[in-house]
Amino acid sequence: MLKFFLFLFGFGLTVVGCVYIIIYLNLTTIGYNFFEYVKFIISRLECWNLLFGVLIMYFNLPKEDIDEQHIRYFIKF
Repeated sequence: MLKFFLFLFGFGLTVVGCVYIIIYLNLTTIGYNFFEYVKFIISRLECWNLLFGVLIMYFNLPKEDIDEQHIRYFIKF
């Protein structure tokens, strides 16, 4: 149950980070070029929420259990 809530927390952080990145796209309309935009995005903490959220979601995905039959099938003695 904890993994599920951590996954939802990561999803929320990802959404917040994406929203800020999209909002900051308005900087290109006032004269910022793409490289200045990327430099600005990297310097903002709220945009790092995207990366943190994706990492939290990745580490809380369910892992597949490999049972003994699969191990015997793939490893030939």
